[in-house]
This record gives sequence, structure tokens and C-alpha cells, in this order.
Amino acid sequence: MVTMISKDDFIALVESYFHFLTSEFQFSKGEVKANGNAYYSFQFQDNKKVVSISHENIGNYYQVIVYLLDDNGSLPNYDDKTKTLHLDKLNKLILPNISLDQIKTNNTHFSTLVANSELERKMLKSAKELRLCLQNFDTAGLNIRPLV
Repeated sequence: MVTMISKDDFIALVESYFHFLTSEFQFSKGEVKANGNAYYSFQFQDNKKVVSISHENIGNYYQVIVYLLDDNGSLPNYDDKTKTLHLDKLNKLILPNISLDQIKTNNTHFSTLVANSELERKMLKSAKELRLCLQNFDTAGLNIRPLV
């Protein structure tokens, strides 16, 4: 059985779990897209990256992608694996180099947030991972290009 989430609830969860993007990393809230009640996408953007958080209700598919903007500030082609960085790929590159202290500090940062549903647990987990990745993005950025 698929549990549907409304657009407003999705936006509220994204704003809650990913608040650090605006407060800590100075991303601005970007576009919110909705295709009825089937698909939602919320974007945050700075001058080099766009973070896209999306969820498809019907297939219960959730993903977080970091897009590296082209020199002219536009989004790259989705199929460009050098500039379309899925969170799981970033995790493989960056998280092995994260210290236990960073992980503990990060967990403390999110300690007041509660996840009650499967989607909320996915969102909270990805928010924790994304924050660690972004904190170490520039130092790991050297190896981000060969993700293919």
C-alpha cells in the first residue's frame, strides 16, 4: 500500500529537514514543482550548485541530486554524470573520509527532528548525509568529476 503525501506536507518536511541549506550554506529556496499529487520537487540553489529533492508518490521514489551548474549558471543535462551527482554517489566519495567526531556533531545537529514515516526517515537520513557531504564538498571536489 502506497502512503501518499500532500504537496504542502512535502514542502514542510523539506523545509524542516533541509533548513541547514539556507541557514548554514546560504542556498536560496528555489523552484517547487508539482505534477498533481503524483510528483513533487523542491530545489535549493547557490551560485555553483542546485540541490533537488524530489518524491514520486505512486512509486514511492525519493531522491536527492546535487547539480553542478554550468559556467553560464544553467543546469547541466541530467545524463551528464560529471555534473549530476546523486547523493548515493556523493556518499561513496565523501563519507569514507568523514571523522567520527563530524558524524557525532552532525547527528546532534539533527537530534530534535523526528521521523515518523518511511518517507520521513529517508528524508532525515538524506539530510544528514547531504549536510556532511556539503561540509566536505570543496575538499573532496577534486575527485567528484569521475563519478561515471
